Amino acid sequence: MSDDYAHGQRDGLRLALAILAAEEAKWAALLGESRSWRTNAIRDVRHKTLQVAQKRVQTALNRLTPKGGTEIDVELASALEKVGL
Repeated sequence: MSDDYAHGQRDGLRLALAILAAEEAKWAALLGESRSWRTNAIRDVRHKTLQVAQKRVQTALNRLTPKGGTEIDVELASALEKVGL
C-alpha cells in the first residue's frame, strides 16, 4: 500500500470520526427530553450505536497509523492545521 494511499485512508477515518462525534453529541443532548418512552428508547439506541461506531472507527484508525511516535504527531498536526484548529 502506498504511503499517500494510507495517508488518505487515515484522513478519511479521522473525518468519519469527527462526523460521528458530532452526531453523538446531537443525540446525547436529546436523551430523555421526550415525554414518549418509545422516542426516548429510540434516541438511546441511536446514541449507543454512534458510540459503538466511533469506537470501531477509532480502532481502524489505530491499526492504520504508523507505529512511530513522532510521525503520528506531525501527521496529526498537519491535519489539524488544514481544518483550522
